[in-house]
Amino acid sequence: MVNIVKGHKKIERNVTLLAALALVTVAIGGIVEIAPLFWIQSTVEKVDGVRPHTPLELAGRNIYIREGCYGCHSQMVRPFRDETERYGHYSLAAESMFDHPFQWGSSRTGPDLARVGNRYSDEWHVQHLKHPQAVVPESIMPRYAFLADRDLKGSDIAAHLKALRAEGVPYSDEDIVKAAQDLQTQGFGDGDTADLARRYPKAQSRDFDGDRERLTEMDALVAYLQGLGTQVDFAAAAAREKAK
Repeated sequence: MVNIVKGHKKIERNVTLLAALALVTVAIGGIVEIAPLFWIQSTVEKVDGVRPHTPLELAGRNIYIREGCYGCHSQMVRPFRDETERYGHYSLAAESMFDHPFQWGSSRTGPDLARVGNRYSDEWHVQHLKHPQAVVPESIMPRYAFLADRDLKGSDIAAHLKALRAEGVPYSDEDIVKAAQDLQTQGFGDGDTADLARRYPKAQSRDFDGDRERLTEMDALVAYLQGLGTQVDFAAAAAREKAK
């Protein structure tokens, strides 16, 4: 112990030695955190069902980020019993592989939303966003009723898909060309919904906010929320594992 104390004093009194050791420590920490990123494509296990967001879901995700929803809600279920019993299967890395940026979060003022898709009706989500306390009296969430009054602007959605493709998200040329059309198809539930489902499996196409005359920001946000956690069929995966 005495030798340790003496060695520590020597380091503290020698500025050059202290700086050199601090640099080495930071370098090691940086390498440990950064090096795995170079092999991330091989370390993230592919999972059946995971796909890029549809244009409408992507627009809703942009609104989710714009309004700061990530500040109070996480999107990552930790592998602990209390979390999985409340929220469902723990999150897989592959579920966020197409998210730029991901929405894991580090704190929860409200519940985790990683598995919120299809847990509530569209009407519930609309009412919750318009007046949170009407459905959850103890909620401190602010009101977002204005989203139902704002028309969704999707003129730049194709450019957004193209930018994400440059980041590695596998949008096809067809997806980009049909982006604006897909926005309308999914948001109104009209048009070639079968073609949309072919390119985006499990995509839900309908009027989400209850106003069939307009495509609003509320439509987009509810579509995004209803898609969270619905892509991977964990029950089927568990059955396959059990059968092996």
